[in-house]
Amino acid sequence: MSTVRVPGAERQRSTRLADLTTRGTAPGGHTVPEDWEYLHASATPLPAPVPGLQLDGCFPSATVLNPHHGWQHDAQFVIRLPEEWNGSLVVTAAPGIRRQYAGDRMTGDWALARGYAYAATDKGNSGPEFHTAGRAPGDALAEWGERVRQLAVAARETVRRHYGAEPRRCYLTGISNGGYLTRLGLERHPELFDGGVDCEGPLWLAEGPNLLTHLPAWLADYPRYRDTGDEQAHARLLAAGLPAGSEFLWEAHHRTYWDFTQRTYRAVFDPGYPGPGLPPEGVPFAAAGAPGADADYDYAARPAAVREAVARVALTGAIGKPLLSLHGTLDALLPITLHSDRYAELVAAAGRGGLHRQYRIEGANHVDGFCDLFPGRLRPLLPAYRAAFAALEEWVERGTQPPQSCTVARDVDDADVSGWAQAGQPESAST
Repeated sequence: MSTVRVPGAERQRSTRLADLTTRGTAPGGHTVPEDWEYLHASATPLPAPVPGLQLDGCFPSATVLNPHHGWQHDAQFVIRLPEEWNGSLVVTAAPGIRRQYAGDRMTGDWALARGYAYAATDKGNSGPEFHTAGRAPGDALAEWGERVRQLAVAARETVRRHYGAEPRRCYLTGISNGGYLTRLGLERHPELFDGGVDCEGPLWLAEGPNLLTHLPAWLADYPRYRDTGDEQAHARLLAAGLPAGSEFLWEAHHRTYWDFTQRTYRAVFDPGYPGPGLPPEGVPFAAAGAPGADADYDYAARPAAVREAVARVALTGAIGKPLLSLHGTLDALLPITLHSDRYAELVAAAGRGGLHRQYRIEGANHVDGFCDLFPGRLRPLLPAYRAAFAALEEWVERGTQPPQSCTVARDVDDADVSGWAQAGQPESAST
């Protein structure tokens, strides 16, 4: 196996490994477990070893938020090229604000075990200071889509140089923010991909919904509900999108996700909100009424420039290649009704419903790691995610239609798509 240069890379490191999966990369420092911890349930099995070549590198970037390899350099990527190649390529982007190895356990292990070449990006900026990237409101998120396009182009050429053949198929996939970028890639650059699987991607629309239209209400009402059991506060939380039945998840999500997500993403699009003397990311857990509190943030009342910044990263639903979308019905960070059902409606309105399926996974949350914290109360998304990917392969490569959009009931085998459609189809799903 020859070492191959990744086109456009500013820096690159090549290593031949006896195993490209996390079983082999973690002990030798060829992945960073902190990137992917808590994203999967502990019972997730490991595949057999996959020998091959790993390419770590970075593209030119002006920011220094990614510390991996001691480079202090953003736009980092990893490309893995198995010895036994199936002729195709999987491209993904990190969920949340994690870095390039974040997909290793959920996506990379499975893709490599199936013989795929695999490429992942840190999206160009990452970590708790990601909102500082760029010069203008919206720049940080706008960079993400460009970095996925950049990696896809480079990875396709790297595969050609390494194996001596163009990839037969190129699939785009991802979870959370990686799911958003899967949608975006199939809308803006369908020429690069043959299809995609979007798992629980967030929706960005200038007019809403988006993260900034529901998180402030949760920050304002949850402490009152938690501390007093206020029924009106509870009703407002449900009206703001939190799924009924997910209450047991709210405290952990409030501590871990809601406040941080609202403040840092709001800082991307509206850094001036907190006011004089306060940082763009505001004050952690500031109560409603406190100076610069994000619990008081009113997206609709903010200047038009904020919505213009969101419009730069907004989705349209106009996908150009087949897309399978999955989302848990107990997602307490990105509610399915606001982020997945609404996107299915966009796809249908754009006249692309024939290219799309939406699967609502009953009892699944946003992060499979919570399955270990609440045994028996949650269902992992990963088996359905991998089954959907296999269904996409059948659809693209053999013309076998996947199940129609539906809710996958808890008593249905989520690893076998043949039984999914028995549960019926939600009114909001595309067909």
